[in-house]
Amino acid sequence: MPLRIDYDRCTLCGECLPACPFGALGIRDDRLYVLETCNLCGACVPVCPEDALSIEEVKRTKEIDPSEWCGVWVAAEQRHGKIQSSTYELLGAARGVAEKLEVQVTALLLGSDVENPESLLAAGADEVFYIKDENLAHFGLEPYTKIIADLILERKPEIVLGAATFIGRSLLPRIAVRVHAGLTADCTGLDVDTEKRLLLQTRPAFGGNIMATIICPQHRPQMATVRPKVMKPLDEPYDSNGTVTEVSVDSLSNRVKFLEFVADDTSQINIAEADIIVTGGRGLQDPKNFALIEELAGLLGSAVGASRAAVDAGWINYSHQVGQTGRTVSPKLYIAVGVSGAIQHLVGMQSSDFIIAVNKDPNAPIFKVADVGIVGDLFEVVPKLIEEIKRRKET
Repeated sequence: MPLRIDYDRCTLCGECLPACPFGALGIRDDRLYVLETCNLCGACVPVCPEDALSIEEVKRTKEIDPSEWCGVWVAAEQRHGKIQSSTYELLGAARGVAEKLEVQVTALLLGSDVENPESLLAAGADEVFYIKDENLAHFGLEPYTKIIADLILERKPEIVLGAATFIGRSLLPRIAVRVHAGLTADCTGLDVDTEKRLLLQTRPAFGGNIMATIICPQHRPQMATVRPKVMKPLDEPYDSNGTVTEVSVDSLSNRVKFLEFVADDTSQINIAEADIIVTGGRGLQDPKNFALIEELAGLLGSAVGASRAAVDAGWINYSHQVGQTGRTVSPKLYIAVGVSGAIQHLVGMQSSDFIIAVNKDPNAPIFKVADVGIVGDLFEVVPKLIEEIKRRKET
């Protein structure tokens, strides 16, 4: 599907050059040329006044009748028999999508002796397919892929959602290939075009500099993974009359043998699960100044986060990074210190319940999402805050 140039029509007017966001078009020796950096976004095609640019579409080998596909499915995730919080977040999002489309929500649960599978009904599912087998107790890419792909092809849901965890990021793309569907990864927003029955999948694009909404009009199911902590579970239990149905499967094949689970022995608070996070950014100026962040976090019993700029500078380990290329978090309280608020960072924390920002730049983007913004020098503000917290603790 290359970008085609009709040189008989092209007048070398140059209108297409600034339209390309990748600088992939140029003129040399009185001829328009295309670099390998072209990703066929199509931005140049409509601006050509002579219609000299076009993108040839690839013909599909098999036509899909969207009317044959119905329902919203959620690939539930469990670890060590416990359903993960990301699943409840997905069901909350799926419930909103399904109500707009007037369809049911189905949760797929694979495992063995999973605790309280009925909780998926209260979280938003109309029905639960529980594929119970001792060989599914631990995640296995081969059997999980085959089971879910076979069920999709048999029952034909129009939308399939999964969490953008290490499990979902490996499982959903493989399923998408198996069922000949597309997949939008790491979504931060979901909506629906009810007239065309299209899932509107929003995610950061072009290095996180813009938010792109992606659709899949010609294939089913429409598939997406959603970043944990960006969606909210239902506020109230869903009044479901559904049931948990155990589904039997044929003998399972898995070339990977599970040996043992070794728990992380770190004593640090997991930022993805923390109720309070104090995050430091480039404004700290020096790695030794993270001691301020750590002291404040210690007083609050919170986790320590970091912006990508701080991590890239080598000031702190990547496991603390919040944002598009780090962890997505949604704590009760998020304190951003010396963080400017690039969109890559905002998509990873803007769903926090309450946000406090400290930055000396009154125009910093972080203030757009902050509930409380403090414009000032962090080296003056944070020590005073630490002193006040200590004073109150003593009294």
